[in-house]
Amino acid sequence: MIIHPETQTVKDTYKLLMGSIVPRPIAFVSTVSADGIPNLAPFSFFTGITSQPPTVGFAPSRKGSAGDRKDTLANIEATGEFVVNVVTLEIVEPMNATAVDFPPEVNEFTEVGLTPIPSDRVSAPRVAESPINMECKLHQIVPVGVKGPGGGFFVIGEVVAFHVADDLFNEGRIDVERLNPVGRLAGKAYTTLGKSFILER
Repeated sequence: MIIHPETQTVKDTYKLLMGSIVPRPIAFVSTVSADGIPNLAPFSFFTGITSQPPTVGFAPSRKGSAGDRKDTLANIEATGEFVVNVVTLEIVEPMNATAVDFPPEVNEFTEVGLTPIPSDRVSAPRVAESPINMECKLHQIVPVGVKGPGGGFFVIGEVVAFHVADDLFNEGRIDVERLNPVGRLAGKAYTTLGKSFILER
């Protein structure tokens, strides 16, 4: 089967991408608005980019039929800062609850029962219940695609501080089994760590 994107709807292409790029890590991004209102939202188009300096990137899509910016993006544009909180099985339910399109004046931490705690180098709060937090300073925002539904942005941030739970850090490495991260699949499906194996390089 060959599928040419221009022959189908944006929604169908979205579903094709979601079902093909699996599993995906989740960037649980916390920000704060220029008015001081905290925001929390999940993004599964997320990756590490470089290690010197450490940089990560995630891609918030445009929302609604008008292609408006999401609150997370607007907050990052206003403050130049954000935090990526790693999603574990223990916080997957409240993470999912933040995917609702709340109005900008709503504090998602309060809505879903998660705890905001101060960061070390950025103004955005961290999620206390997440065992790994990456404080980020904005490096670049790259608009991608159309200025309507289906378009989006690639947000690149430099990690200026890592917070890692002590019991996860073993000789400079993260104990991934103990971390118990959650990944995104397609539709309503998520995944935890399955069978793992080692391949020597």
